[in-house]
Amino acid sequence: MRNKILWPNETKIELFGLNGKRHVWRKPGTAHHLANTIPTMKHGGGSIMLWECSSVAGTERLVRIERKMNAAMYRDILDENLLQISLDLRLGRQFIFQQVNDPKHTAKITKEWLRGNYVNALEWPSQSPDLNPIEHLWRDLKVAVHRRSPSNLMELERSCKEECGKLPKNSGGSVVGFSPIMRKARVRFPANASTPATGCSARPKPGKMGGLRQKGHLA
Repeated sequence: MRNKILWPNETKIELFGLNGKRHVWRKPGTAHHLANTIPTMKHGGGSIMLWECSSVAGTERLVRIERKMNAAMYRDILDENLLQISLDLRLGRQFIFQQVNDPKHTAKITKEWLRGNYVNALEWPSQSPDLNPIEHLWRDLKVAVHRRSPSNLMELERSCKEECGKLPKNSGGSVVGFSPIMRKARVRFPANASTPATGCSARPKPGKMGGLRQKGHLA
């Protein structure tokens, strides 16, 4: 089943800041030496929002989000990209689309588009673990992009697209279902809890669901 799942996600990438930490080798007491610090800029010097889909077969279609995304914009992104992505990744038309419970993902116009295009949507209940493996790919992309030190937002976008193209074709598979966390971690729900997951193509055993027990990513 996992070979047919397509995960969408979006992230913010700052021009200066890496959205996280950098590591250096230093002697004790030299933490504030100029060589061991990096300059900062308010709001990271600007940022861009990106949307992408990932599957076991790889990643495809890095799309820049020009303004704050709402349900209508999300529907348009799906309309312009999703079905072609499934073809590019050779998933066929019977792929399973797994998205989180973001309001724009669950909006009426989004659901209508999914139904109208016969997309099998795998829904997750509220307060469920974040199973989206693309978060790990975002982390790798951000590290690679900031090694290039882009100087403006145009260079940042170009660097993102070029570095995304360099990701191994099996990069999605390396984090989907193969890590010990995703293979072994299980979340046990009480008898009166909601069903962990429901979908058009599969239904797991009641009371159990594979999930991640950690959230450590750059976002």
